[in-house]
This record gives sequence, structure tokens and C-alpha cells, in this order.
Amino acid sequence: MKAVRSTIFGSDLVGAFATATDRYVFVGYGISKNKKELISSVLNVEYIELSVDNSNLVGIFMRGNSKGLLVSNLMSKYEVSVLKEKTGMEVSQIESPLNTIGNNIIANDKIAVVNPDYDKKSIDFIRDALDVEVVSMSIGGFKTVGANNILTNKGFAINNHCTDNQKEILDKLANFDSIRTTANTGALGIGISTISNSHGCVVGNGSTGFEFVRILEALNIEG
Repeated sequence: MKAVRSTIFGSDLVGAFATATDRYVFVGYGISKNKKELISSVLNVEYIELSVDNSNLVGIFMRGNSKGLLVSNLMSKYEVSVLKEKTGMEVSQIESPLNTIGNNIIANDKIAVVNPDYDKKSIDFIRDALDVEVVSMSIGGFKTVGANNILTNKGFAINNHCTDNQKEILDKLANFDSIRTTANTGALGIGISTISNSHGCVVGNGSTGFEFVRILEALNIEG
């Protein structure tokens, strides 16, 4: 099984509580064992439990790829040390008022698209932390590119308000033919409604069958 519709704590916004790379899926504390094992199985990676500032909103406060992990400045030194110990990866903590990293950044192993309100210092920091080309732009009128779009090493799902010009720019940068979609029955917050990597995708349970298929097509995942 490479894709499933589900909830976390009864919420369709599953991406608020977890985020994935092609090596790990990071989940907030308190998620049931069965749910963690389901997510891990669908994404075909090991799950790692953690918190950010004692919050289980892991998907909102971090973003990573196979090269590094970028975390919010709200994460305590202890939480950072635990994350480093569990993964053996480089963990970079960005100092920025835009501390909801997962909402403001999408990234794979090639590029990152970031909220245009990040300053040059932050953009340089993101580039070094994830070792990728960084593009600063809004998508479909949303600066919160992470909450409203999905990018993996295999595909690109963009929100329905993305313009043709923006789509052309993004497709060229990512080298994907992105697909516009919604989630959770018309919501444009497709990023915060999903947990995804190159192997699979967990989609908010409120998504229609059409939305579910559309997201999987965009990410090149077989249902």
C-alpha cells in the first residue's frame, strides 16, 4: 500500500503533525502506535517521534530532505540533540520570525521554494542547510508555499490557484510536470493536508476520490 486517506487526532490536516523525507517520517508524540506504523508502512521509511517546543505539530515546524533537516528556532536544544542522535543527520536551526518552517518551505533534494518574506540571510541559510537551489516566490497567491503545495523527489502538486506563468517557472525549476489540485474537499492547503515522500502519501481523510487520485498522479505514486 503506497497511499491511504487518514486522520491524525481526528484532524484531516495530517501534514501538521508529521513530515517526511525519503529516509524518515517525523511524527509528533502522542500519535497512536497503529497510526505511526500505518504512516511508516505507507511511506516505506522508519518513523521517528519528536516534539518541537513541547508541541506535536512536527509538520509545521520542520522541513527536510536527504541532505539535511531544517528546524524552527522554537525547538529546544534538547529536542535538537535528540533529533541529531536519532537520525545522525545534520540539523540546522533557523533564526527567523517565519518559524513555521513546514508552512513556509517546500523542498526535495534538488530545490526549495520558500516564502518570499524570508530575507537574504535566511535564504542563504536554507540553501546551506538543505544543499539545494532556493527559489523565493509565492504560489497561487499564497506565501505559505509549504502549507499549500507538495514537492518530493518524484513529483510536484500545486494548489489550484497557481497561475500558468508560475506553473511554467516551477515546472522548469523542478523538472516536473506539476499538477494542480485541492485536498479535503476543495481546500487549497494541500501541503498541510498530506504527508508524502517518493515512496507514498498519506492524504487527509476529507479528500474526495478525485482529489486523492489527483495528488497521487502529481507525485507519481501508484495507489
